[in-house]
Amino acid sequence: MNRLPAPFGTRIDRTRPLRFSFEGKSFDAYAGDCIASALAASGQWMLSRSFRYHRPRGVFSMNGAEANTLVQLPSEPNVAADRTPVSEGLQVRAQNVNGSLARDRDAIIDRLGRFLPVGFYYRTFMGPRRDSWLKFWEPIIRRKAGLGIVDTKAAQRHFDKSHLHCDVLVVGAGPAGLSAAIAAAEAGADVVLCDENPEIGGSLTYGRHDPAVLADLTARSEALPNLRIMTGTLCNGWYEDNWLPLIQGDRLYRTRAREVILATGAIGQPAIFRNNDLPGIMLGSAAQRLIRHYGVRPGQKAVVLTGNDEGYAVALDLVEAGVSVMLVADPRSGGVPGPLEAELHGKGVAIQKAVTVEAAEGRGGHLARVRIGGRWVECDLLTISVGEVPAWQLPCQAGANVGYDDVTGSMTLTPAQGSVRLAGSVAGDHGLEGAVGGGRRAAAMSLQRLGHAVAQDAVLGKIKPSCPAHVQPILANARGRDFVDFDEDLQVKDLHNAIKDGYREIELVKRFTTVGMGPSQGRHSALATARIVAEATDRTVAEVGITTARPPVGPETLGVLAGHHEVLERRTALHARHLALNAAMKPVGAWWRPYFYGDPKSAQKAIRDEIMAVREGVGLLDVSTLGKLELRGPDAGEFLDRLYTMAHANQPVGRVRYCLMLNEMGSVVDDGVAYRMADDRFYVTATTGAVARVYADMLFWNAQWRLKVDVLNLTGAFSGLNVTGPKARSVLEALSGDINFSREAFPYLSGREGVVAGVPVRVMRIGFTGELSFELHCPSSLAPALWDAVMEAGKPHGLTPYGLEASRILRLEKGHILIGQDTDAITTPDELGFGWAVSKKKPFFVGKRSIEMRAWLGQARRLVGLQFPAGAKDIPGESCLVLRGNDPVGQITSIGFSPTLGCSIALAYVHVDDSIDGSRVMVKCRNGALVEVPVVGHAFFDPTNARQEM
Repeated sequence: MNRLPAPFGTRIDRTRPLRFSFEGKSFDAYAGDCIASALAASGQWMLSRSFRYHRPRGVFSMNGAEANTLVQLPSEPNVAADRTPVSEGLQVRAQNVNGSLARDRDAIIDRLGRFLPVGFYYRTFMGPRRDSWLKFWEPIIRRKAGLGIVDTKAAQRHFDKSHLHCDVLVVGAGPAGLSAAIAAAEAGADVVLCDENPEIGGSLTYGRHDPAVLADLTARSEALPNLRIMTGTLCNGWYEDNWLPLIQGDRLYRTRAREVILATGAIGQPAIFRNNDLPGIMLGSAAQRLIRHYGVRPGQKAVVLTGNDEGYAVALDLVEAGVSVMLVADPRSGGVPGPLEAELHGKGVAIQKAVTVEAAEGRGGHLARVRIGGRWVECDLLTISVGEVPAWQLPCQAGANVGYDDVTGSMTLTPAQGSVRLAGSVAGDHGLEGAVGGGRRAAAMSLQRLGHAVAQDAVLGKIKPSCPAHVQPILANARGRDFVDFDEDLQVKDLHNAIKDGYREIELVKRFTTVGMGPSQGRHSALATARIVAEATDRTVAEVGITTARPPVGPETLGVLAGHHEVLERRTALHARHLALNAAMKPVGAWWRPYFYGDPKSAQKAIRDEIMAVREGVGLLDVSTLGKLELRGPDAGEFLDRLYTMAHANQPVGRVRYCLMLNEMGSVVDDGVAYRMADDRFYVTATTGAVARVYADMLFWNAQWRLKVDVLNLTGAFSGLNVTGPKARSVLEALSGDINFSREAFPYLSGREGVVAGVPVRVMRIGFTGELSFELHCPSSLAPALWDAVMEAGKPHGLTPYGLEASRILRLEKGHILIGQDTDAITTPDELGFGWAVSKKKPFFVGKRSIEMRAWLGQARRLVGLQFPAGAKDIPGESCLVLRGNDPVGQITSIGFSPTLGCSIALAYVHVDDSIDGSRVMVKCRNGALVEVPVVGHAFFDPTNARQEM
């Protein structure tokens, strides 16, 4: 009933009709319609109910800038109806409704507003602290909290991430942004232009402008191969060094730009009067969008409230769309009529000066009339054009300062010095000429910083002086319902009450009242709030300021942030060999590793057999997932000295030394070994889960320290095999090669390079299992051949491949830690009993100063071994608490049954005073049982390390 004929409706395709439903009722639409425009075309203006009072809400900005249009899709809540396109068969429902949209039972809350003053929830639900009180209120609050319903069974969507680099990123494709992008691209820069709308042009696509301007800018932009235009793309924040996330559909572009031009435009502001939130009251630009973008008549009888020329242009557009404009109300007094005003007079439209809208009333949830100058005017549409503020979110994140010019009555932005520039109305360049000129000027400044030759007059340009703007009065009504924040249902009296309660600063007012915390993020309420606070506290708006703008600028789904849903899988070069041996494979992070070998029905027996094979004979473990890093250069030893706690600069060639890495807080973050292959060459291992972080830290510190060293990550390029057990030497000596594996030639904690079974290897003698062990590292392409050779040579000795669980128990028997399991974010070397691994002579290593300062504070806990009696019934699990008296002082970090010892053993944090060998501590099991366990202050198995040094 409200659909206009062509040429209105630039976004819709009238040859492609669609059907969708809203609140169970079927509606017609065209391809290109958004949900709100399609409903408006059929006369459905109420879209939702407000968050607090459940008042009717509808279109206000028509660009997704507030919560009024949030609706529910089958699998997604909080969808902006004025930005979401209609699709065939789409099912849409209203949000925050109890009953039906038209008859919401919770609308009764609107009549109880006087009993729900701002901040009442901070006081009402805090006591009395009786169970009956909490049991009564908590379910009610939980049912009423939040908006929309999350469908946990919804089909997964495909999300993606990509990286994007450019010389100049221009955000906003209105006249200013287009002009800036074209100027920069024509000068040879690599330019990306993004805009959240489905087409370029901004206000040129819906405002009252000469269409030739947009046609010219479009043609010029399309002719530039070095200008990439990304429509339907939201720039959702600015981060350090010009890192900006661009969200296009379900893809996130991680964008890095050398220069950034923000042409984000301005945000139209509402007028504050009684019932200013009724459906049918909207910004003038929203009415223009409905008319030109979607071919929808926004009403039948309209009143236009305007304090600028834009409002007169809106009135002319309404007349051309067949809307009866009952009155144009201009709060300004007198003045020479402009050409648009004269044109309206010629069309017989009444214009009244020095008046404003004082109140509105509705009928059936829609605007019915407004009071102007003491008289009521019947209308079903009120458009508002009384001022705007610059879109300050992105500029402020980039360091711009917000101010307020009391002379012109407008908010101002002063950009920080650097690589971010403002252009267009966000910079105060108003009007088409000002926007185009501002865009070119911003481009010239960016090009100059990029090293392009730019004429000085292009940089300076012509800056038009700002003219005084109309400042719309805030008409507080004694009966309330004069809304400052539509998202949070906040009225003028709410802000006054907060100030009376002592919250005079804008940030405190925000937190007490929640003003600006809704989806609009203060776009329509920040300036009005500042004006109210300023007046009530006898300060200027500039002194009060506005609240801090933080990312994200707009809504973003968790899926976009998470990226791919596909699980990343990595397989070692020996994966096929494990499967052939009937390995039970499990993911460890991204890697698939054998948990044990054999029948899953007899898993525990298989694990025990693998453990005993290592203790009594020889075992073979795939350790290819370990981090493998090579450091080359004359300063390699000095680099490791600074990075790890032990001394490496004086480490002899051919020796292997334990590595313990701390962060700057003095917490343990990784461990491994370093094999010195030459004076200028080290081969360093890291844990499977931490190698990426260790490699990144190495690159970071290398850039900071500028030592003569190069770091290579060989984790995927090299594979590793651990041959361990009393018969390990016999197996390796049976293989052909040039490495002497005898005890004298290859002592404990040594490393050798050579050839084994025709495969070039790096071999380190280390003892994670507590047995004689040799770790063989080779190129991954040759790992299967080496595995086969070792397996064949081990047959006479009963060699058995073993998996992760056996490895876990073997290391637990020796009391060896696992980083990330036996450590947490604050674990220090002293808490692990690793004082031996921290050099006392080195003047510096990362974390040295922190562990010294933390030592002054004293130590509260320590990691120790606990040995449970054989046959004990109550055995705790990991994370079970260790108690001292009735107070928890630690927890179990690792626990398992040791077939070697015939009992359960564990590592646990206990109070430091209980860490002495023989002390007894209390552990609480998951079934609530308390078990007293003795502390073992040394390795459970072979405490003298005689076996691994054989």
